[in-house]
Amino acid sequence: MFFVDTGGGVFKVDAQGKLTPQEGPAFHWMTLDPSGRFRRARLPQGSAFEMTVVGGNPALILSSDFPVTIGRASALYFPEAGRDERLQVLRLTPDGARSVLATLPRSTESGPLRWLNGLATGPGDSIFYTENKAVRRIDPQGKISTVAVNVRVSGCARIPGIGAELGPYLRGLDVASDGTVYVAATGCGAVLRISPQGKVSPVLRTERPWSPTSVAVAGQDLYVLEFLHTASDNRREWIPRVRKVSREGRITLVAAVRR
Repeated sequence: MFFVDTGGGVFKVDAQGKLTPQEGPAFHWMTLDPSGRFRRARLPQGSAFEMTVVGGNPALILSSDFPVTIGRASALYFPEAGRDERLQVLRLTPDGARSVLATLPRSTESGPLRWLNGLATGPGDSIFYTENKAVRRIDPQGKISTVAVNVRVSGCARIPGIGAELGPYLRGLDVASDGTVYVAATGCGAVLRISPQGKVSPVLRTERPWSPTSVAVAGQDLYVLEFLHTASDNRREWIPRVRKVSREGRITLVAAVRR
């Protein structure tokens, strides 16, 4: 298992639970390239963002300013503003071929759509993404559909530094083989399960100021990356930990970074 500590860099957790630092910058987003096909690829760069690859096989693709995900056909997906400033989800292959999967609406139910909070690959090579209060799906032909919208978390525990106007502030997500979505409701200190029929239910709650920021499905288990979320901009204060939720609902601590 790999995760990014935005105050300390990349970490690896082995099968015995040993935590070791790895090479790589302390960026916000990361995706796993299992076959390492992007380790020599030319990744997009800009004046306000950076992407980089570390490792070999597997490799890690780290992104400074927007979410990324690897699709089933070893393509890299990421959002970018088009010429008309509407967000697009782009597809990049290891040989450098670049295409637009979908152009997103200028506005949604919550107002102007200026960024995405998370990206994940789902069944059938669909791409799922999060907005502050919604989860949506893009099929391989670029058609956009809504998984859940105006998501609310009962008993929302407001997290320091995250304004109430962001709602549940949905961020990192993952999708099980049956289409069930698991998503971090970072603004409410909860992880939500969204069924293929759109039913939303909590599967984990944290004690503030701890808050989940990303999730990963592995077999019947769910792994959750959480941060000690202070209202400060000092990333060293945002201490991370990883917990596991078993199929039976048992919660165990997998790893924790010590400052």
